[in-house]
Amino acid sequence: MSVSKKYYIIDFDSTFTQVEALDELARISLREHPEREQIYKKIEDLTNQAMDGKLSFRESLAGRIQLLEANKDHLKQLVKHLKKQVSTSFSRNKNFFSRHADDVLIVSGGFKEFITPVVLPFHIKKENIYANTFVFNEEGKIVGYDEANPLSFEGGKVKLLRELQLQGEIHGIGDGYSDFQLKEFGMIKKFYAFTENIERKSVTEKADHITPSLDEFLYVNNLPSAISYPKNRILCVVIGDVPDIAVKYLKKDGFSVKQVASLEEKHIAAAGIILMGNKASISPEELSRAAKLKVIGYLGNSKKYISHDTCTAMGVVIFDNIRKPESVAKRIAKFINNGDSFKSSNFPNIQLPEVKNGHRFIHIHRNVPGVMAKVNQVFAGHGINIVSQFLMTNECIGYVITDISAEYDKQVLKDLKNTNNTISFRVLY
Repeated sequence: MSVSKKYYIIDFDSTFTQVEALDELARISLREHPEREQIYKKIEDLTNQAMDGKLSFRESLAGRIQLLEANKDHLKQLVKHLKKQVSTSFSRNKNFFSRHADDVLIVSGGFKEFITPVVLPFHIKKENIYANTFVFNEEGKIVGYDEANPLSFEGGKVKLLRELQLQGEIHGIGDGYSDFQLKEFGMIKKFYAFTENIERKSVTEKADHITPSLDEFLYVNNLPSAISYPKNRILCVVIGDVPDIAVKYLKKDGFSVKQVASLEEKHIAAAGIILMGNKASISPEELSRAAKLKVIGYLGNSKKYISHDTCTAMGVVIFDNIRKPESVAKRIAKFINNGDSFKSSNFPNIQLPEVKNGHRFIHIHRNVPGVMAKVNQVFAGHGINIVSQFLMTNECIGYVITDISAEYDKQVLKDLKNTNNTISFRVLY
């Protein structure tokens, strides 16, 4: 039985990149203009009206081009800027684009002149980039665009896909109304509203799935991802007096953050991370019900308010810092992202290098003889070579990080979880 080919239609502005490129081009081209702030506002309003479906795309595009006063030199500056503004989750998932180079299409109402040089380093094929093109005068100034291009029209993405007649199952990812139109007109099987950079309610309420990051999209579609579990699915519960700088850091890193006045049962059961202000507390009984909890950040000295012994026995890492709330947030993110337990208050301290083109497993176990031998027997039994391994222990637990380069059977994970004296196990990436 043949499997239907899959295609992934991906938007550029506010999806592949964090920004709207024409808005950024305006900031470059109008930098010296005396009325630049008023013009910026007009351009941004035109962008948002089109993205929300309140203005036709063609009207929005024509209006923005007229206001730009941009030339080829401005475009060079824009490309340099956009390369630094690629969405965080896209940047870490180059491997997906490499492995699916034949399946990914960039379809945008933006312009090839700035899109192509930004996406080519991600192994996206030049012939799979569909966008508008500028018209220049003899001095290199942008004076218009190719008005025959289907993407310059209202519903342009729908028109383009009708022309392409792709044979297979098509999924679309984007932040705007024009992306949703692909689903509305039956051109794609599923529409994923991408909200890492901006969330438009008029779009998200129509989506098949809201994807706060590319990791989420890859996870639900069982596609190769840089991390094994999307960070937006890890709930960070914030309790007590916690400065905004720490909360904002974790939100920016991609975690789902919920600030609460008190720790209720539902928060304890759902939390993967708890960030606590000084003198906030959690009892051993409450901890015992925190089945998903991986790490606690405490803005003070936690020893009087949290049972370190209970956390250690559960495999929950604690990071304290009295004076630097952002430092605690960074330690939390580093532990979730990389397995780094450096400066933990209750765990063996390990500082880890990042592994490229491989997989990292974290195994926390009771510090009793023979556990490491059994862990390594699992890898040997499945014919897996270990690239590197890091082990630190204290009197209670062992904390071991294992990096492998080969693909592995899911049974490996079950066998590692079922090893005697295992406290917790997770695949990092």
